[in-house]
Amino acid sequence: MPLLVILVCLSLATLAAPVAVGRFGARAFLGLAVVPAAALVWVVSVWPVSGEPARTETLRWVPSLNMDVDLRLTPLGAVMSVLVLGIGAVILVYCAGYFTGVTNTRKLPTFAAELVAFMAVMFGLVVSDNMLAMYVFWELTSVLSFLLVGYYAERATSRRAATQALLVTTLGGLAMLVGIVELGEHYGSYLFSEVIARAVADPSTISIGVEVGVVLILVGAISKSAIVPFHFWLPGAMAAPTPVSGYLHAAAMVKAGVFLVALLAPAFAQLTSWRVIVLGLGILTMILAGWRALREFDLKLILAFGTVSQLGMLMVLVGTGERNVALAGMTMLTAHALFKATLFMVVGIIDHATGTRDIRRLARLGDRQKVLAVIAALAAASMAGIPPLYGFVGKEAALETMLHASLPSPIPVVLLVGMCVGSALTVAYSIRFLWGAFGRKGQASPTRAVENMHAISPLFLAGPALLAALSLIDGVFSPWIDHVLAEYPDRSFPPAQDPYHLALWHGFTLPLLLTALIIAAGVVVAQPHSPFARLRRRNSVLLGNADRLYDATLRGADVLSLRMTQSTQRGSLPLTQGTILLTLVLLPMLVLVLGTRADPELQLQSSPLFLAVSVLMCAAALTSVLLRNRLATVLVVGVTGYGTGVIFAIYGAPDLALTQFLVETLTLVVFVLVLRKLPAEAPITGSRPSRVARALLGVAVAVMVVVVAVAARARAWPRPSRTGCRTRPTSSDTATTP
Repeated sequence: MPLLVILVCLSLATLAAPVAVGRFGARAFLGLAVVPAAALVWVVSVWPVSGEPARTETLRWVPSLNMDVDLRLTPLGAVMSVLVLGIGAVILVYCAGYFTGVTNTRKLPTFAAELVAFMAVMFGLVVSDNMLAMYVFWELTSVLSFLLVGYYAERATSRRAATQALLVTTLGGLAMLVGIVELGEHYGSYLFSEVIARAVADPSTISIGVEVGVVLILVGAISKSAIVPFHFWLPGAMAAPTPVSGYLHAAAMVKAGVFLVALLAPAFAQLTSWRVIVLGLGILTMILAGWRALREFDLKLILAFGTVSQLGMLMVLVGTGERNVALAGMTMLTAHALFKATLFMVVGIIDHATGTRDIRRLARLGDRQKVLAVIAALAAASMAGIPPLYGFVGKEAALETMLHASLPSPIPVVLLVGMCVGSALTVAYSIRFLWGAFGRKGQASPTRAVENMHAISPLFLAGPALLAALSLIDGVFSPWIDHVLAEYPDRSFPPAQDPYHLALWHGFTLPLLLTALIIAAGVVVAQPHSPFARLRRRNSVLLGNADRLYDATLRGADVLSLRMTQSTQRGSLPLTQGTILLTLVLLPMLVLVLGTRADPELQLQSSPLFLAVSVLMCAAALTSVLLRNRLATVLVVGVTGYGTGVIFAIYGAPDLALTQFLVETLTLVVFVLVLRKLPAEAPITGSRPSRVARALLGVAVAVMVVVVAVAARARAWPRPSRTGCRTRPTSSDTATTP
């Protein structure tokens, strides 16, 4: 069970990380990098190929709750695994240089454990076939990102950024959980492979409830991938150490939402709601975030808004639902991981060596650090789509395939125009990044920060140099990569009439002309004295108010909770209890009324002992209402508890009966000890209407309990109409699942 072995090995590395880093310092990151690197070698060695079924593994956990650990290495999961493990290993090597010489190493062992743990849960996420198990990994990424982003907990900005990321992604995850339950209940299975195969085989099964479930899952996906209107948490997360930004926010965590959209696209991309959310919000995000990147002076923020922009483009490509466009999406997915992780690591080196990321305090750095400048130039050129870099191959594939996409008119035209505008902005902020970090800026001598920078070790440069070289190599050898990346779209979507293949040169085509126009427009927009420069210096209404809206939402929630507390928590015990019980009555009954109807089969119990105990319990309950003596009331109420234990024993549950007897006895003893300090009889309080209201509320609670119990019994699993089979997909089904 190699997939499970990888998860176990990464978990063991998590446990060993604090000890190793505490003993050997930053050098221990080199040893930790061996674990994901070895796992990467195994994934590459068993790469899914055409004609072979996907590798599957199952660890039985809680079958009755559909909570087995079902793992499945699909072509899509394999691509994501390479990013998670490969970029993760490079980041760990980078950490060895980043944290060398750091004086405050108290938090470093914990940081190492959290980073390796994130690799483990991210790998579990991309290979999980069980939707509920995937959701567990999904939420673990939110928790671990909260810890990693909040590394500098003594800083208010870090605490705010960590909390913001946790709230946004967790709330999106909760919405996604509801959607997962809806899909699992409708299709009778919680396996992605089965749900997708059945939806593809019979689109008529996609009901309104399924579409609502898909929309809720998309809410979780776009919140994790920082798509408008949830984009604002990602730039704030740049308060984290640079290795966190280079991994979580360039190659791993933010790609989880893109991965989920790519996974579900073969089954649900034709839905109107899907196209509005994935395509509409994706292209809007690409343009708005690209424009915002031109207004920043912090190198990490330039890259952060650039990441948001490119995530929007990735959403559009993987969510279109066509074979050729999906291939372009896979190409851009891998290209983005390479160049963006490189650029984040370059920023970390600059910050580490000069003590600043502000482009206004950097000048002539390229003269001092030519190797670093070349690495950054290669990565930035790939980001801008300049040949012969890998980013150019992906960008040209995106333009070509979108140009011939068979979507309802005028969607392809709108998306193509939006991608051209967004790509021109990408070229502009790529130029701004290089100029801001390494440009001379008309100064005769370096700035003080550059003048006083310390030397950069070769180990520090190794990671970004490797990824930058891969951006160049992958661009030149893109036809070989085509065979690898095409496995996912070929298995997931209907065959294209004219299959697109990756290549560095396709001749003089319209996409090549568009690329030239995009580069020219980006150069014009990047000019510091152009009309665009004056326009971008103005306040951004669309993106600038996102943080304010977030703060206003939190303040509104605080005010609302305060008002509700003031109205319900007035120091009156009857009022507090009445509020709780009224909520207990209204909420379940409302859900039952609005939900699906049950068809209960009620049977009267004929056991004489059961009937006798039931009559005794009812008599005790009624008597407790009429008694005024506190001790007598407690004793009579105890009869109902002991009666419940007897019923458990009658129906063959001695363990429950014993537990009930023990709890009831302990409760009775506690009540008796307390009642020794109170008057013997309880006074009659409240007016007659209030006593009547209390009686009615008590009856309502009793009725609610009975109704919910009957409805739960009628809806008990398994149901005749839905068998909830746990069989694996057939070979024909496998061909339609990514």
